[in-house]
Amino acid sequence: MVDISLKKNERQPWPSDPHEEGKGHAPAKLLLIEDDDSLAEEVVEDLRGRGYDVSRAATGPEGLEMARTGEHDLLVMDRMLPGLDGLSILETLREQGMTMPVLVLSALSAVDDRISGLKAGGDDYLTKPFVMEELAARLEALLRRPIYGRASMLKLGPLEMDLLERRVRREGREIELLPREFRLLEYMMRRPNTVLTRTMLLEDVWNYRFVPRTNLVDVHIGKLRRKVDKEGEEALIHSIRGAGFCLRVPE
Repeated sequence: MVDISLKKNERQPWPSDPHEEGKGHAPAKLLLIEDDDSLAEEVVEDLRGRGYDVSRAATGPEGLEMARTGEHDLLVMDRMLPGLDGLSILETLREQGMTMPVLVLSALSAVDDRISGLKAGGDDYLTKPFVMEELAARLEALLRRPIYGRASMLKLGPLEMDLLERRVRREGREIELLPREFRLLEYMMRRPNTVLTRTMLLEDVWNYRFVPRTNLVDVHIGKLRRKVDKEGEEALIHSIRGAGFCLRVPE
């Protein structure tokens, strides 16, 4: 059995440009899970030409097995797959603590379908048909997300977050979070005492390329606050009127 947490902890920072091979960086390793042979061949050929190290799986079970190794920096996955659908794969990976960015491909373009993909733990959602330039641009954006070294624990005031085991505690009290709540809290813990606007959160946590008219951030902040700030505890998550939200650390 592969030790997933060890592989994640040993992962080297991604290059800002996959073409930086030969400049001290290994090419970014990408896993494509796509059952359409024609499309998969086109995507693999194009991305390899851009400097990526690309592997491909043609079925859901095969893709899940390959993704579980923890050897890939990025996952590109079709939503509708034989044997096991993409969202089930995604939810399984997130439940097991896999944190690599995931871009979901789908012919389903309705807003509800895109939201379902993001709620399942996807970092971005691209509808078919698409042009390779857009896919490549989205992948580069995902790979540019900062890597924070080898630290596996975040500690901020009374909060402790284990990034490998995906566990959060407040002064010993276990806080059970859904994948999106975990990511939202991690984002805030990395930026303490900083006002975070709704636009920032939508772009960086949900990876939206536009700012929709939605109360998505407010709903998730409300749920997160009820779990982090229990009655009788000092409030850590604050709403800043007209600006956004802030995680304030007690002095």
